[in-house]
Amino acid sequence: MADAATVEKDLTKSVFFTELVKQWRAQDSYGAWDKKTDLELLEPYILDKEKRKQVPIMGDPDPETIWRLEIFYNAVGLSIERATGIMVSPIMKMHHEGFGRMVLTAGRLVVVNKHLRDVHRFGFDNYEKLVSDGEKLVASAVEMIEKFPEVAKY
Repeated sequence: MADAATVEKDLTKSVFFTELVKQWRAQDSYGAWDKKTDLELLEPYILDKEKRKQVPIMGDPDPETIWRLEIFYNAVGLSIERATGIMVSPIMKMHHEGFGRMVLTAGRLVVVNKHLRDVHRFGFDNYEKLVSDGEKLVASAVEMIEKFPEVAKY
């Protein structure tokens, strides 16, 4: 298995990873996380099999989990903006029991429409899966904008 420095170096090539880290660093107005590495900063997203077993199957998401979810989709939106130059707006409707919907729009075009469930268990097996899933959302949205540019611009 690769060491943390190698993993982080590989991930920094991703626009999504860079945007996600920027979003987290922007939340740290007092510099409490300045000494944390990027991977340490994103560690709350990693929910491997052992951690997932500890989370109950049914449960309400805590505010920190909702916050992590919002930051993840904000990073997706900003990555789409970087790729297309078109502003993307997130809209999230969440039930207190952890299900809802996340929509990202570009102009009048819906570029991401994600049904959310079991949000209290929101996480990824590893950093590579975190970045891969984020990049898939970005790529799909960019493809949608390229297919319907006139709708996305208004």
